[in-house]
Amino acid sequence: MKVSITFIYLLLLCFSLQHIASQNLHLKISSTVDSENKVIDSIGYINKFPDYKSLENEIGLFHKKLQTLGFIENEINSTKKINDSTYASSFRLNDRFDTIYIYYNKNEVDESIFKELVNTSNNDHFIISVLQLEELLTEINKRIVANGQPFASLKLTDLKKKGNRLEASLKVNIDNKRTIDAIVIKGYEKFPKAFIKHFLGIRKGRSFNLEKIKKRSDGFDALVFANQTRSPEVLFTKDSTNLYLYIEKQKANTFDGFLGFGSNEETNKIEFDGYLNLQLINNLNFGESFRLSYKSDEIDQKTFDVNLNMPYILGSALGIEFNLNIFKKDSTFTTVTQDADLFYQISGSQRIFAGISGLQSNNLLNTTANQDVKDYKSFFYKIKYDFFRPQFNSEFFRENFKLLVSVGTGSRTFDNTKQVQQIYALRAFKIFNLNKKNSIYINAKTSGIFSDDYFTNELLRFGGINSIRGFEENSLTATLYGVVNSEYRYQVNPTIFIHSIFDIAYLKNDITSQSENLFGFGFGFGIITNAGLLKFNYANGKNEDQNFALSNSKIHLSLNANF
Repeated sequence: MKVSITFIYLLLLCFSLQHIASQNLHLKISSTVDSENKVIDSIGYINKFPDYKSLENEIGLFHKKLQTLGFIENEINSTKKINDSTYASSFRLNDRFDTIYIYYNKNEVDESIFKELVNTSNNDHFIISVLQLEELLTEINKRIVANGQPFASLKLTDLKKKGNRLEASLKVNIDNKRTIDAIVIKGYEKFPKAFIKHFLGIRKGRSFNLEKIKKRSDGFDALVFANQTRSPEVLFTKDSTNLYLYIEKQKANTFDGFLGFGSNEETNKIEFDGYLNLQLINNLNFGESFRLSYKSDEIDQKTFDVNLNMPYILGSALGIEFNLNIFKKDSTFTTVTQDADLFYQISGSQRIFAGISGLQSNNLLNTTANQDVKDYKSFFYKIKYDFFRPQFNSEFFRENFKLLVSVGTGSRTFDNTKQVQQIYALRAFKIFNLNKKNSIYINAKTSGIFSDDYFTNELLRFGGINSIRGFEENSLTATLYGVVNSEYRYQVNPTIFIHSIFDIAYLKNDITSQSENLFGFGFGFGIITNAGLLKFNYANGKNEDQNFALSNSKIHLSLNANF
């Protein structure tokens, strides 16, 4: 019996302790002045707490909140325990001050900062609302820190009352101005230094601003050959400031190819086409890139393209780019185009180009039956502007926005006669991210050549996977064309996405006096595999006067593998 009574006693004690442990404390803040109670109620405060320490902290926070609202002289009269779970705190708000005059020393801080931030500023003081005081002092401190003084601090002294306003003196404690004395790379020591200087805009000798450095270092995510492993860090010594960047090298070389097949409208037989694309990036640790592409189309067209890009020559913001393109149209003609450009890196996302382009085309028919195919040479002077905005945390799409504009002027030589010509090209695309899984992709591209007359072998060629989908590769010819690609994309999981296809194009051919609208419809998907990114596209193409037919459908498979 004694054991049972003891057990019951312990059980009741446990329930009692549990009740006490789970009991919340309540707080009531008030004033002896009715008008002040209305102010307290309008401000609001937390009134339920798990323990007395958090209740006591809330009283202190409320006291500081009143000060920021202009009740500089508010007082905590008392805090009393009403019962086991309720406490009452009595405040006296006293007078509220709306405006504060802050006097400063011109030798301590640049007065232009105040003129930018406040409406009323004089030679030795500025006037600000008490409500804005904390925010303003924080912004002033940020600007001083951004000017290379990371240990700067502010405080108000000599606080005085003048009627319904306050007066105070601003004291600025500053250290010697700090600049970046050394940049140390950890992890990928051979990272091309010119990218830090010109691409990221982080340079030795610049005023030290850690927040700006961290923001600019996010630009590493826009590079395909390097990645930032941790945020930048800084080592301060008595007379130097050393910046540490943590970078690792990434696999950036790619091998890309696709296999396409469709029905020939004349023979009703399946025909195949495809291409190989090899891109080598930063293998010499200079940030250089080399691209080689070979394409064989289903209508007996062959294209060979080589591009070499070498940025930051001798550590400067200048770079050079060379391009060679050889195009062969069955046994009709060949065209060889050579481009050389000098470019300047304006910023990490902007470049401007100036260069020349030479072109030579030869008639392979050895006959004059086709009067529109001629042997000719062309030469153009070109300028180009390139802008992009990266997209972070996406395995599929590294760029969110891109704009590329190119214009050129020159002449075509045929039978010792020169014909003045102009060319232009524009491409812009944007990804509109609706949320983490849904997005809309819009790509617009247009190109044109302007001349008094034209040859068949100088017309612009488009169509296929990289322009309007649902048509044979480079099967469309024009003197001017425009294409708009659109996709609705849904990311099923981190390794799979699906999308719709809706393309529309306009072409104008001044040789045949042809102009028409074209459309492409379909769907596709992408999968990240162990070998790389596998993409599938199914599209059907038609013009505005043509009925929908399954025989016009095109299927494209491509695999982009990194190594």
